[in-house]
Amino acid sequence: MSETVLQLKNATIYQGGNMVLTNVNFEMKKGDFVYLIGKTGSGKSSFMKTLYGDLELTEGEGTIVDFNLRTMKEKDIPFLRRKLGIVFQDFKLLPDRTINGNLEFVLKATGWKDKDKIKERIEKVLDKVAMKTKGFKFPYELSGGEQQRIAIARALLNEPELILADEPTGNLDPQTSIEVMEVLQDINKNGNTILMATHDYALLLKYPSKTLKCDESKVFEVVQRKN
Repeated sequence: MSETVLQLKNATIYQGGNMVLTNVNFEMKKGDFVYLIGKTGSGKSSFMKTLYGDLELTEGEGTIVDFNLRTMKEKDIPFLRRKLGIVFQDFKLLPDRTINGNLEFVLKATGWKDKDKIKERIEKVLDKVAMKTKGFKFPYELSGGEQQRIAIARALLNEPELILADEPTGNLDPQTSIEVMEVLQDINKNGNTILMATHDYALLLKYPSKTLKCDESKVFEVVQRKN
């Protein structure tokens, strides 16, 4: 039985009092890979922010990894985010510590205490993104593609039920974008559920998957043409 990890019903999304998306109906099952596309300003970021609790859902229904987006309190948000892996366009790595230090910081902040288990988990996620030898380096010593791999590794730390990737290739050149996409594809094949906002249509053609589009305040599924 495929589990639902995300469901929105007749949801309306607001940003700063302005209605951005209306009547959103969407469901994601465990193991899905779904793209979210749309022009800049079409509501992709607001959609993502609503899912990880940055924007409140005030109309319609929404559940994500067993959290109710309508009734969720401020104090619940850190617990929601522990069950999500979030990958940002601009990596958001802490510049003053090594890669291992960045990952250790997240684990400690989410309640990990055992040093050996922390070390083991860091090695495991770095291995998944082919960055096992880079743990001692600082973010500025890595290329953009390498930093994004680390950001993906960080998103995997707490074995999230859903990964939200917000324009993960937005700051990368085409070749590096493909490398990062290959990493995301691999972790999806290993059972991770991924929702990826992007405006990189070349990736959609190369790695076709279910696609949602934000346009004119609506979200709808786009049927990709078969070649």
